[in-house]
Amino acid sequence: MVREGYIEQISHPSGILYLFLLTVSDAQGLSYYSDPATCKRLKMDQTTLNQSRDELIHLALVAYKRPLYQILALDPVDSPQIEKKLSDFESLGQIFKQMMEVKA
Repeated sequence: MVREGYIEQISHPSGILYLFLLTVSDAQGLSYYSDPATCKRLKMDQTTLNQSRDELIHLALVAYKRPLYQILALDPVDSPQIEKKLSDFESLGQIFKQMMEVKA
């Protein structure tokens, strides 16, 4: 989000909404929080929520079809150095997945 430059393109309320959706979404990036529940948790009015959601949709960060949000994958990073770090992260992800399978 930061390296891709999205953070400079969004307002504070949109950033708060995006962070909230990241933290409450399931493994597929889906969140079923209603507008009233989201507004209450973020201390945001409906107009601000609508504007923030529209901003995130415009930047292709989320998809929305009432009442469902989905966090969308960010475009791949072009830097080979960052790509290497991402592949290392995927390796760690595989390790954690294997650890969870052993415990189950």
